[in-house]
Amino acid sequence: MDIIRFTAEFVQRTLESAEGGHDWWHIHRVHTNAKKIALTEAVDSTVVELAALLHDIADSKFHDGDESIGPKTAKHFLQTQAQPAFPGVLSHDQINHIILIIENISFKGGKETSHFHSHELAVVQDADRLDAIGAIGIARTFNYGGFKGSEIFNPTVPPNPNMTKEDYKKGGNPSLNHFWEKLLLLKDRMHTNTGKAMAAERHAFMLSYLCHFFNETGIQPVGFELPTK
Repeated sequence: MDIIRFTAEFVQRTLESAEGGHDWWHIHRVHTNAKKIALTEAVDSTVVELAALLHDIADSKFHDGDESIGPKTAKHFLQTQAQPAFPGVLSHDQINHIILIIENISFKGGKETSHFHSHELAVVQDADRLDAIGAIGIARTFNYGGFKGSEIFNPTVPPNPNMTKEDYKKGGNPSLNHFWEKLLLLKDRMHTNTGKAMAAERHAFMLSYLCHFFNETGIQPVGFELPTK
């Protein structure tokens, strides 16, 4: 067994009872996307794969908004289980890099920017964002909305694509608003050429879906205008 498989098995056990949009299969898809994107980038593939596998090990949304618990959980695993089990395979610098990726990967609102940058973060962030859009993104949006008891759509509650980090974390808006508050913004926030190409196709699918949604409801309220591309 290698360190990647060892970590994957740890994550799968840890997320056995996780909410459907943030479970092992979300991690599996992000890991797969990250490996695909990494093939076209000059990156440390070990850092990319481990960060992809551990990026949602303890999502703050399910821990009272605590953004420190995920990086702490990942760091504890890497230092006390992965590194001792595979001596010499993972350096302290690599562990620190992985933790920085986990700390900076999340989308936290339209105005929020990251102060840490690396090629490896770009790859993992693109991979994670790809799982938030397209057919999978649509399914995850409504699954999480149902989990939180949110309305599907309320034409009297317009989306706010420029929300602050605090507004974004607070949530509570109808599920459909999430497209304007995050999902439709992601195509233009991809970093890698491979990620951009994959995102363009998924973005187009979301636009088609939303057109059908409003055609079926017969409602096209102010604030829910679709981008032209």
